[in-house]
Amino acid sequence: MTEYTTHHFQAASTYTVSVGYDKRLYPYDIDGSMAHARMLGHQGIISQADAGAIVGGLEGVRREIEEGLFPWRDDLEDLHMNIEVRLHELIGAPAGRLHTARSRNDQVATATRMFVRDAVANAQTALRGVQDALLGIAERHKDAVMPGYTHLQRAQPVLFAHHMLAYFEMFDRDIERFADCGRRANVLPLGSGALAGVPYPLDREWVAKELGFDSISTNSMDAVADRDYVLEFLAAAATTMMHTSRLAEETVLWTSQEFGFLRLGREWVTGSSIMPQKRNPDFAEIARGKTGRVYGSLMGLLTTMKGLPLTYNRDLQEDKEGIFDTYDTLIATLEAFAGMMQTAEVNEARMQVAAEDSSLLATDMADYLVAKDIPFREAHGIVSTLIDIAADRKTTIAELSISEFKAQSLAFEEDVYEVTALASATARDVPGGTAPKRVAEAMAEARARLAAREAQA
Repeated sequence: MTEYTTHHFQAASTYTVSVGYDKRLYPYDIDGSMAHARMLGHQGIISQADAGAIVGGLEGVRREIEEGLFPWRDDLEDLHMNIEVRLHELIGAPAGRLHTARSRNDQVATATRMFVRDAVANAQTALRGVQDALLGIAERHKDAVMPGYTHLQRAQPVLFAHHMLAYFEMFDRDIERFADCGRRANVLPLGSGALAGVPYPLDREWVAKELGFDSISTNSMDAVADRDYVLEFLAAAATTMMHTSRLAEETVLWTSQEFGFLRLGREWVTGSSIMPQKRNPDFAEIARGKTGRVYGSLMGLLTTMKGLPLTYNRDLQEDKEGIFDTYDTLIATLEAFAGMMQTAEVNEARMQVAAEDSSLLATDMADYLVAKDIPFREAHGIVSTLIDIAADRKTTIAELSISEFKAQSLAFEEDVYEVTALASATARDVPGGTAPKRVAEAMAEARARLAAREAQA
């Protein structure tokens, strides 16, 4: 049996310590404590003099932390005890009254909700930055035609701007998801005590207003045990990262020599240690990889929460590192993509050549026959045969002679050669379609929507 040594004891004594990461919550913890102290004084639960001393002392603690002078101590375990002990060192006996009518359970829940509230706002700002960059590149290349893909096979011509607007819509839904998360996070748990409420005449609504919360919690047990708002933030972040990863994948493909549709600015690529010609889209690749990291934080907390009885359990300490890491990863990724899209160069000519691949026009040729009163299924078979003939001859449908067209159907006329990539896109003149007129309208609407969101922020 291994002897239990001093080393083992030291490892065990630090196992529950969270101050190394939860000290990041200090602005929220201090703001919450100041509001709580003022309310205690306002309600006559403590004297106004003690409340004033506590608030002044907490401002001193804040300055020490911001100036890097605060004496953080692992032996005090967490952020809350570090601040409370230091407050007592600074102001003496009045510090002992701060924790009146409060538990660390409702205290940490309040600080965490305040962090999530700010994280939601910052995520929405970063998402709008990506949307602005996507709209910008779409507007600069509003007439560019490119292949649209299914199964990563060329399918039908679309406008490049239409493709960019697809991501705009994804990120718009992400903004709405974060807003929804923010609404549910913005509920004040302070006043719930350890789990059952407190035997003091608190004014919880006053504290909520002071701290900018929309409402107060209605069940003290749920208030200290709830981490749904963290899970919702992680879920919204995971979905956003999934969308970003899809854009990252297309960025990797489009910047390859095989596609050649896109060229990233020098600051967004790296070279090779051995191959001088390389322009690796490392930022996009890293973003694609970091998506799994965010998924891991979500799954980790879901797993932590699934077996917890009411109310507070120390397991809940495990919510902090995941949400901090997710937030940092999310914001850095979105800011990188905003920068990449702002400086990216689009090779319209290369896109046009790919879009003019006549196999992309197969559906349009079938529609051409349908317009001449041939049933779609029959038209589909005729065009499929023409594609095979062109492939056997190592040519394209557009290069077949009119007699070869007529050999498959007398409905073909010289105007079949007017079926082009741009004509194909223009024909999709329905709401949500890729016709230039529709895409121009969609870009204008998206720009207005983005401006409205900016004004509301």
